[in-house]
Amino acid sequence: MRNIPASADPNLLVGTETHDDAGVYKLTDEIALVQTLDFFPPVVNDPYVYGQIAAANALSDVYAMGGTPKTALNLVCYPDDKDPSLHWLGDILRGGAERCAAAGAVVVGGHTVRDAEIKFGLAVTGLVHPQKILTNATARPGDRLVLTKPLGTGFVTTAHKKNDCPDDVYQAACASMVQLNAAGAAAMLDVGAHSATDVTGFGLAGHGYEMAEGSRVTLVIELAKLPLIPGAERLVEKRYFTRASKTNREYVEPGLRVEGKADPVRLEFFFDAQTSGGLLISVPPERADALVQQARERGATNACVIGEVAERGDAALVVKP
Repeated sequence: MRNIPASADPNLLVGTETHDDAGVYKLTDEIALVQTLDFFPPVVNDPYVYGQIAAANALSDVYAMGGTPKTALNLVCYPDDKDPSLHWLGDILRGGAERCAAAGAVVVGGHTVRDAEIKFGLAVTGLVHPQKILTNATARPGDRLVLTKPLGTGFVTTAHKKNDCPDDVYQAACASMVQLNAAGAAAMLDVGAHSATDVTGFGLAGHGYEMAEGSRVTLVIELAKLPLIPGAERLVEKRYFTRASKTNREYVEPGLRVEGKADPVRLEFFFDAQTSGGLLISVPPERADALVQQARERGATNACVIGEVAERGDAALVVKP
């Protein structure tokens, strides 16, 4: 992380000098803490569902590192002058607590400040074995790339805010966003994945770029294989682009090569910022099918192979039709 001094503590196994999803601190030869936090303004109108989504999003960072969430702290910014009874806040916290309970984590407290805009999320602590940490910098040439959730939440939530999203599309997106990444994490640990990251605000493009840069490899993505939220393709219009679509594109552009006649609509999903997206997993080719099957059996029904890892070439990301 830029401008944050690196620590010299040898027990800090993953820290500020990397672009990983969470920090990892070694306690013993068999136990390390995984720590992360995330919070953001509402992406949906329903406060309970918003709480679920924000919690699932924060918990995801621990899953991406191969860890198990254990405790969580609520992080709240709230305009109490607009809701003196704190009715919305109660629903938000209940939604977050429900997802923590589903993850087997305990909410132990939190902190609230007054703000003009609602913001909610969690600081999460998990556990991982120091020798079993997964990072986004260990993908290997020859690996297959598996994505465990469909893309398109940026388009859907933006259209929803403009009251112009079909209800079935919106409900499909919410179901995806509230889903924990526990299923994909358990599957990737069972089969022996090499590397992982969760796909959130930087989109598949940005998080894939960081995996490629950290691992010094090239990720080859096939647009036709990307899983999409059903019905979201009709929402790929300029008025539904998040600001991050542009910044994600600009971020990866120096290391991106688009080959052939790429479908312009599907290409936009590559850049679309995700909220509580899936895991992007780099796995040995002979284990890719098992990973997909196990993830689907555990509930990640959209898990699929979307590409492969190649030796580092002239681009960090190669996108094919």
